[in-house]
Amino acid sequence: MRILLLVSAFNGLTQRVWGHLADRGHDVGVELAPAFSAPEDLVARVEEIGPDLILAPFLKHRVPEDVWRRWTTVVVHPGPVGDRGPSSLDHAILEGRERWGVTALSTVEEMDAGPVWATSTFAMPSPPVAKSALYNGLVADAAMACVDEVLRKVAAGEPPVPAAELDPEVPGTGELPLLRRAAFELDLTRPAAELARTVAAADGAPGAPATVRGARVCLFDAVATPETISPDAEPGTVVGRDEDAVALATGDGTLWVGYAATLDRKRGTKLPAAWVLDVAGVPFHPAPEALAESLYERDGDVGYLTIRSYSGAMHTQQCRRLTTAVEKALTEDTRVLVVRGTEHAFSNGIHLGAIEAAEDPAAEAWANIQAIDDLCEAIARADQLTVAAFTANAGAGGVMAGLCADVVLARDGVVLNPYYDMGIFGSELHTWTVASRLGEVDADRLLGAKLPVSVAEAARVGLVDAVGPRDPGLFAAWLADRAAALATPEGHAEAAATAQLRAPRRPLSYYRTVELAEMARDLFDDRRGFAAKRRDFLRKSAPAVTPERLRFEDARETVAR
Repeated sequence: MRILLLVSAFNGLTQRVWGHLADRGHDVGVELAPAFSAPEDLVARVEEIGPDLILAPFLKHRVPEDVWRRWTTVVVHPGPVGDRGPSSLDHAILEGRERWGVTALSTVEEMDAGPVWATSTFAMPSPPVAKSALYNGLVADAAMACVDEVLRKVAAGEPPVPAAELDPEVPGTGELPLLRRAAFELDLTRPAAELARTVAAADGAPGAPATVRGARVCLFDAVATPETISPDAEPGTVVGRDEDAVALATGDGTLWVGYAATLDRKRGTKLPAAWVLDVAGVPFHPAPEALAESLYERDGDVGYLTIRSYSGAMHTQQCRRLTTAVEKALTEDTRVLVVRGTEHAFSNGIHLGAIEAAEDPAAEAWANIQAIDDLCEAIARADQLTVAAFTANAGAGGVMAGLCADVVLARDGVVLNPYYDMGIFGSELHTWTVASRLGEVDADRLLGAKLPVSVAEAARVGLVDAVGPRDPGLFAAWLADRAAALATPEGHAEAAATAQLRAPRRPLSYYRTVELAEMARDLFDDRRGFAAKRRDFLRKSAPAVTPERLRFEDARETVAR
């Protein structure tokens, strides 16, 4: 089918749908709704495209009536049948729902009120996870199940069913109000577990506001522990810190916070909590494991290094600490080292927020890229056999760091974004790793397209070596079996021989020098507009146009390749 994705932004879910449809041979194009200043302009564009189906996996804008009356238009809503409103996930997390769902329904005049094409439900995590992690994980999985059902019904000529005729597994909530920042105000005299739930619900936007040491801030990336670090401390007191994480006393237990932002009339950039909160004189206290940047475990001849970064961004100091963690893991007498992300994130490379907030952004970007290059070299130079496991979506330098490993594995459903259109050449030894796997011509095409790649497509072209189950638990077991097989003499020899075929033909310093020469001009001379693109990305600025690479012509070329 010729399928138009009409969306408010080319976000993670849209990218996953885009890749999923392209993998199955559909002709897919994207149009960004904010790029159309008038409804008639969008109608004209849809007429020009002539789609068989319009899918809206992420749409905050109203679809013109002239569109949905003439073309089958299906919106994916992150709530069960009967749920309506723009703050669906926020309410579900705040209210402690045990199950939630996703519904695909036809667009009608009233938002989220059309007949139902498909619905899928799932158990909500306990304790709650951040809204962005929920959205990119369980919600996205359920959305893909809905998309497949929509395609089946459209192809079979089956109509959608009015919501009133369904007996949903999860009862609908009706239309719930938009939750603005004030709804998430943190009263630090409340129990830490309750506060962590509120922070999770406000994750991304709008953030959970609080007053800490007299300063107004928004808090993110929170974990509650029952431990009381300082029994005499008043709620809201900063009672401990561990690298970037900060501990706050509460009415019951301790609230650990990984990220924060200043809050005046507008919210500032999200940064590590210890950079934003006043931590002068605060003693060290170990953060809970859930906030650990790295965790090393050993299972016989296999070592597992799990890396964690909030939203995937890794600032300079964090890259340096992770490099040290890799180097330390490599001192163990194991045969295989697995570097993996968490269930919710792998890495998206350098930290644009830390760069933007720096006194000299160009100098900070230069330090950050050097630090992540050191991490890549530590993986690439390892004497042990190395495995990178893309447990969740990865982008830019995060993808490239993974490709420095001898063996690259991925969980089904993961999306890889080799490089965004961010106005920089990129580094992380990509001029060696991508070409060694794809060949120089296809590597140039992949990197030049600046388009996401499903792991199914990545495996087909050789960017990754194998794809494991979608379920995180099943993937972990599959990964353990693969790693154990690689640790055997036969498996180790075979993987090492394959890795040798991809070995760099020149010293790693050659590739790094070439890349950094390009990066220096991008960072210090801003020849490709990195500064403006970085700010637009951080502010989530509405696009003025739909990038040509996302439209149908580029999609056809990608599928053909």
